[in-house]
Amino acid sequence: MQKKYWKTKQVFIKATGKKEDEHVVASDAELDAKLEYFIFVYGSLHCPNKIYISKVFHSIQETCTELLKIVEKYQLRLNVISEEENELGLFLKFQAERDTTQAGKMMDATGKALCSSAKQRLALYTPLSRLKQEVATFSERAVSDTLMTVNRMEQARTEYRGALLWMKDVSHELDPDTLKQMEKFRKV
Repeated sequence: MQKKYWKTKQVFIKATGKKEDEHVVASDAELDAKLEYFIFVYGSLHCPNKIYISKVFHSIQETCTELLKIVEKYQLRLNVISEEENELGLFLKFQAERDTTQAGKMMDATGKALCSSAKQRLALYTPLSRLKQEVATFSERAVSDTLMTVNRMEQARTEYRGALLWMKDVSHELDPDTLKQMEKFRKV
């Protein structure tokens, strides 16, 4: 029950913006610096809180979704243009068989080049599929896992700071000669 009280007190201190113990804050300085850097990279330093971090991750996921849509459209258009290019190449090669002049040779060479170009264009499909898969994995797993980790870290830090407040309170009343108070301190 007391643990919940001190955790709630820590949440209240954080929510109201009251000044926390300077030693406790100093112990988290490295972690806070990393979070502030993350927020700086993805947005404004003016609101480093969980809601803002959540919005940043949501924004990253939206961007990934948009990228996936763009890659998908690109693949579809690549297939269409490749198909059309191949058909034109085959048509030119067919017409070159009928025409034995210099123009026929040029049509044959152009037809071969267009067919080859269409095949190379289709070869882009596999790397684009891989890109789609990687972006989807990043969006679904890496971003949400990082957000969950940040949220768990914030919760653990709040509990830890609450426990430190409890220990500080108990230590003010601590008399080393009294065994019962020492047991209470150890329990905390």
